[in-house]
Parts: sequence; structure tokens; C-alpha cells
Amino acid sequence: MLEEWLAPKAAALESRGLTRRLRARAADERLIDLAGNDYLGLASDPRVVQAAVDAVHVWGTGSTASRLVTGTTALHEELESTLAAYTGQESALVFSSGYLANLGVVTALGGPGTVLVSDDHVHASLIDGGRLSRSRVEVVPHNEVGAVEKVLAERNEPHALILTESVFSVLSDEAPLAELAEVALAHNAVLVVDEAHGLGVTGGGRGSVAAAGLAGLDHVIVTMTLSKAMASQGGVVLGPSLLREHLINRARPFIYDTGLNPAACAAALAALAVLQAEPSRPGAIHAAAARLATACAVSPSAGAVVSVPMPGPREAVRAAELCLAAGVRVGSFRPPSVPDGISRLRLTANAGLTAAELDRACDVIPRAIQEVS
Repeated sequence: MLEEWLAPKAAALESRGLTRRLRARAADERLIDLAGNDYLGLASDPRVVQAAVDAVHVWGTGSTASRLVTGTTALHEELESTLAAYTGQESALVFSSGYLANLGVVTALGGPGTVLVSDDHVHASLIDGGRLSRSRVEVVPHNEVGAVEKVLAERNEPHALILTESVFSVLSDEAPLAELAEVALAHNAVLVVDEAHGLGVTGGGRGSVAAAGLAGLDHVIVTMTLSKAMASQGGVVLGPSLLREHLINRARPFIYDTGLNPAACAAALAALAVLQAEPSRPGAIHAAAARLATACAVSPSAGAVVSVPMPGPREAVRAAELCLAAGVRVGSFRPPSVPDGISRLRLTANAGLTAAELDRACDVIPRAIQEVS
């Protein structure tokens, strides 16, 4: 039965060059990594690793239950208060992944009386949150504030959420946050900003919401992941204390999920401490990204991601394979992972890249692109 059901679907993907396959990486690989999201270069930092190890010795290997049972530790609360203070927010609530943080906030605030106005480039987690929320969803063209305002002005629902990212995950361009926040306030709406690619990268590390002077406003909610710049895993929702209490009582991805591993909390806390002690790291990310963009003849990015359009999915995969064979790992993004349907190489700069590694990458990647194009 499954053979008859699934084999045609697999064949259809293969025929379009869209089949995805898992590739395990070895612990001792000697590659220049421009595919991972370790933006601050801290995933193997001894200080971060030791913090996680120490937490395992104190708390064990798991959180043991949901946050509302026994899954909340002193580390969870310390991480929440530290992140809130660092980003200029009143409160924070930690989830076990960034995906669940987005699902949690959208579903807990959504419903038949709430319209969601969603940028058409937002992450899958926000899209899925909209689908699960039972809200009416209006998808608007990328970064078009006028389209957002039109939906808000014509809506019948008493409540509205605007969904966007501060720095978009594929194109790495910035959202017009100040304008969106102004429109939200004028139309009694709430702006939800996913800072997955902003934390540790923009605004000197504090993110784009803080840089725009929007942190702490009661109509602006921020979500973040701890799996990128914070070199760990988990997610967080930041905003007014009233929102935090609402999520504790209404967000199903929080209530019914096992709490974030304490070791992950400790690692994120240590990474945040390193960022605060070494504030030059975000600048190093931008310098590396600019160098990669110049080498690949594409526009500079607002964040760590450099997006290089490719002729098609097979060319993107082949170029990534050529780079890997030459010792440079890059991302290969194909539909449906790309919101505009254009396959591309996705290069992620990080603060740990050496000058020699950048030189090598800037030699290998353009040659691979030229060969397949």
C-alpha cells in the first residue's frame, strides 16, 4: 500500500531535481562551513561547551517533563530574564525550539476573531502557525507596507497580527520594521517579528527590533531561536509580561511539549555572555558576508546569509557538490524552501572564519558557479 502511495510522489520529486537526502557529518571534518547557522562561531567554543557539560552534571541529560510540571529549572528562568534584559524586553518565555515558539505565539493569539497579515517570505513555522490558528490569513507581497495597511483597514476582525521576519532567512534582506510598527499601532494590530537571523547579528547583536527602537512596545512581539547565533537550540518569545502569562496558559506547543534541555539553556547563556564580552563578533559576521557577496557578484546582505541565485535546482545541487569536493560546504536551497521559487546557493557567514578560509571560499565558490552555469 505505501509503495503504491509514496513511490509516485518520490519519482515526481526526483524528476524535478527536488529530492532531499540526509548527509551525516563527521565530528572531525576539515571543511570550511558556510552552510550552518553558527553565526557567532560559538558552537564549539570551549566556554559554551563547558557550560553545557556542567549543566548535565547538575541537572542530568533532560528536563524530565513539560515546563508546567517539572521541566522548568533555574537555568530556564535565568535564560529568560537575561535574554529579556539584553534585548530590551519586559519578559521572555523559552520553548524547546524556535519553530514551536512561532507556532505557540501565533496559535495562542490567533483564532476566528483575528486576521493574520503575513509577508509572503516568512518562515514555514509562521506559515504553519497561521494554518493551525483557525484565523483568516492574508498573504501580502514581500515588504509592501501599503498592502499590509490595506488589509488592516478593510478587516472585519477585532484583532490582527502582522507576521514578518527582521532579516529574512533566504534573501537576507530587512523588513521595514519601523513602518510596520507604525501601521500596526494606527490600526490596533500587533506586530510579530521573527528575529531568528537578527539575534547576535544585527543591532550590535541585540537584533533589529532593538536597533529600530521598538523593543518594549506593547504592540510588538519578538520571537527568536537559540539554534543560530546562540550556538544551542530552543526558541523564545519576548514581549509584555501579560503575553508571557497568556502563552503559559494558552500556547499548546509550550503546555504539552517537554521543556528545553537544561544543557541547551546553559549553552545559550554562555554564548550570550561571550557576545556581551566580545561585541566585535557581529561586525565580523557582516565583514565576512560582504566579502562573500562581492566574490559572488550579488548584493550585500542585511544579515549573515548571502543568497546566490542559480539557473535551477540541479545546478544549485551540483554547485554545492563541487564546493564540497573542494573543501567548502555551502547550502543548496530549492523549492519549496525558497519563497520566490528561485533555486540558490545559500552562504552563511560566521564570525569564526579566518582570512585564509575566506580567501579559499571566495576562490572555490565562484568557480563552482561558473562551471555549472
